This record gives sequence, structure tokens and C-alpha cells, in this order.
Amino acid sequence: MEDMCVLKSVSSVAALSYNAVAPRASVSMMDKAGLEAQAKALNPVVGFYDPLNLSGGEFWGDSNEATIGFLREAEIKHGRVAMAGFVGFIVHANGIKFPWAPFNSISADSPQALWDAIPEAAKWQIILTIGFFEFWRENSYILSSEGESHYMRGGKPGYFPTFDQLPHPVPFNLFDPFGFSKNASPEKKAKGLLAEVNNGRLAQIGLMGFLSESQVPGSVPGLASVNIPAYSGDIMAPFDANFHLF
Repeated sequence: MEDMCVLKSVSSVAALSYNAVAPRASVSMMDKAGLEAQAKALNPVVGFYDPLNLSGGEFWGDSNEATIGFLREAEIKHGRVAMAGFVGFIVHANGIKFPWAPFNSISADSPQALWDAIPEAAKWQIILTIGFFEFWRENSYILSSEGESHYMRGGKPGYFPTFDQLPHPVPFNLFDPFGFSKNASPEKKAKGLLAEVNNGRLAQIGLMGFLSESQVPGSVPGLASVNIPAYSGDIMAPFDANFHLF
């Protein structure tokens, strides 16, 4: 699942391209008070928790509202990645894979070892696909063509554009490919976003628990009896095996 870590790194870099997006006349940007209210809706028990006061910052000399937009986008994006990684870890830890070539010839004792075992060309395909998604998400032309703005300029955090602007037709969009939420009410969408953020937070904790337990057996209470596959490699060096930049 180290490829999930790649997405996090790429997303942080790609988000710096927000300067190319022109602000719109009518935008709605959340301030710190709005963030505190959302935190209470997300978890009434914990409420607003920001010990590092990130929500009070002004990243890259921009406004506080733009910074909050960046933080909200980052949390939603990382939560989505973690949810995919959590499910992926379970699938690969149980040896589930496609029964045809080249997947049927790749064997590994753990999800991390599986990443090490796939060919270098496959790693590049994953990384370049992730890079394209980041480019598409941050592109001001694509966003404006759908009536949206950048998340640091009043756009919706977590919004991912359709692929309608691609010259080659694509059968499905990355977000809501089957259109289940297309006609949902604003209230239902808002409730769904809260659930997504909470699930993403839990998935981040769960995925890191899996990785920790596989590296140091017995380090995570409750997982010792689950038989998480052990991994002897370096989870902090996901490109150490069979991967070269040049």
C-alpha cells in the first residue's frame, strides 16, 4: 500500500498550484467559526480539536479562509486515499488478486511485499495516473468549465471534476461514476460529506495500525490476534525495491 503514500506526497505538491486560479465574484469560503461548527457536527464529543492552530494560519501568505479551504481539501483527499488503502490492505493481505496474467504470477506474503514485487513499469503507471488525477483536480480551466472554483478560492473541498473535457471519451467519472448522488438534496450531500470525513479519519488510523502491526508485531493493541502479515522491508522507503528514477 506504499503507493497510497505516493498519492499523499503528490497531492501536497500539486495543491501549491492554486495561484493560477482566479477568484470568482460570488464564492462561499468557510472561516474558522464555520470550521468549529463543522467539527461539532462531525463529532459532538470531541468537537473542535486543533492543537497546532493550523486553522488560524495563513499558508503561503494567503488568507485564513484560503488556508482553511486547503486544510479541508487535504483531509478529504487523504481520507479517501486511506479508505482505499484500508480496503486494499485487507484484500491483498488475504491473497485476493485477479486470476489472469500478469497478476496470477505475482506472489507476496504481505501487501507491502506485493508492491515490491510488481514490475517497475507498473509502479510508473500508478504514479503517472495519480499525477494526472492531481493535474485534473487542480486545473483552473477544467474547474471553470464546470462552474467551479479552486478550493482555496471558494470552491468545494473534495470536488473532483468530470472527464467531459477529455478529447477521448471516458465511460465513467472518478467521482460518483454511476450518478447515485446526482439528484440528491443539498442536505443529503452535506450529511454524506460528514460521514465521508469521519470514515476517512477512521481509515487513516486503521491503515497506519495495519502498517505498524505488520512492521512490529504486537505493537498495536487488538491486532496481535488478527494475524496481520509481517513485513521485513522498509515501509518508509517504498521505492527501494526494483524502482529507479534514471
